[in-house]
Amino acid sequence: MAKRDYYEVLGVTKSASADEIKKAYRKLAIQFHPDKNPDNPEAEDKFKEAAEAYEVLSNPEKKQRYDQFGHQGVGGAGGFGGGGMNMEDIFSQFGDIFGGGGGGFGSFFGGGGGGRRTKKGTNLRVKMKMTLAEIANGVEKKIKVKRHLIADGVTFKSCSACQGSGQVKKVVNTMLGQMVSASTCGICGGSGQIVDKKPADADARGLIVKEEVISINIPGGVADGMQLSMSGKGNEIPGGIAGDLLIVIEEIEDKILQRDGNNVIFDLYVSFIDAALGASIEVPTIEGKVKIKIDQGTQSGKVLRLKGKGIKDINGYTKGDQLIMVNVWTPTHLSRDEKEALEGMRDSDNFKPDPGNGEKSFFDKMKEFF
Repeated sequence: MAKRDYYEVLGVTKSASADEIKKAYRKLAIQFHPDKNPDNPEAEDKFKEAAEAYEVLSNPEKKQRYDQFGHQGVGGAGGFGGGGMNMEDIFSQFGDIFGGGGGGFGSFFGGGGGGRRTKKGTNLRVKMKMTLAEIANGVEKKIKVKRHLIADGVTFKSCSACQGSGQVKKVVNTMLGQMVSASTCGICGGSGQIVDKKPADADARGLIVKEEVISINIPGGVADGMQLSMSGKGNEIPGGIAGDLLIVIEEIEDKILQRDGNNVIFDLYVSFIDAALGASIEVPTIEGKVKIKIDQGTQSGKVLRLKGKGIKDINGYTKGDQLIMVNVWTPTHLSRDEKEALEGMRDSDNFKPDPGNGEKSFFDKMKEFF
């Protein structure tokens, strides 16, 4: 099932301010919150959908990528992005949108005293270099990543300082009565757990550094600087959920083909003779070499199009084209015989420029193709 547009999900326009986006999400979160809709899978799906939309549109960088590339620009396909968000992810990231520290919104709805907020491990960021050929259709790559993981054999026990709540409460008597303030427990760091037993190679938190091989499916049509994410593939944390693996795309510049959006451009140089008489010439494409026909009398500046030989659109199944810019090469050094042959044709009407003879200007040609 196709994802809905994030602006449609929140009921806002593209020009909506950050405050309007936040208010729209807050309204939907209250409406579809699990505490108000027990045993209602449809409401839970809408709650998650709203959280996913807010997670993108509330982040300026992600919002910009979404506006430019759509869902795939922020990881909307191939196992990336917010689609894998669970309730703990949502409460962890957006629990404080209503104020207070209750990760489960309990204090807002009066349901359970605002249980501790789920902690999330740190994210990892890697750069992925990709050739034009890999970008054109997408590719699966394997990378090695060093992650902090909870060691095998580690056991935890409830933190005695906060009794497993992750928070330390303090009661203060005021003229208005007793007021209770809560702060993150400094012993367990808010997880509510401390290490009981651990292997010798684990650190004080029960973590080890382990190198892992991760397979990444990169969708076709990504662009330089685009960031994709794999949920839960970052560093782990005791009593919480793992962070994410962020993949930043680095496009390797091709020495022959030039990218222009989803199209690729190739500068073809032909001899005066081939342009005048016509020829069959081999040209490179992303998928290999193909032969094209140069018509008799081809002028310099003519643009040829190879349909579907460009880059896959990241938001769909269409592909761009390859545009071939024809440049007629004028020789700079001529032999005596060559000069005499050309001098003999100087006054021929066929060799006199006649741009008004149905020949379109360079700008007219470019209008046709773009």
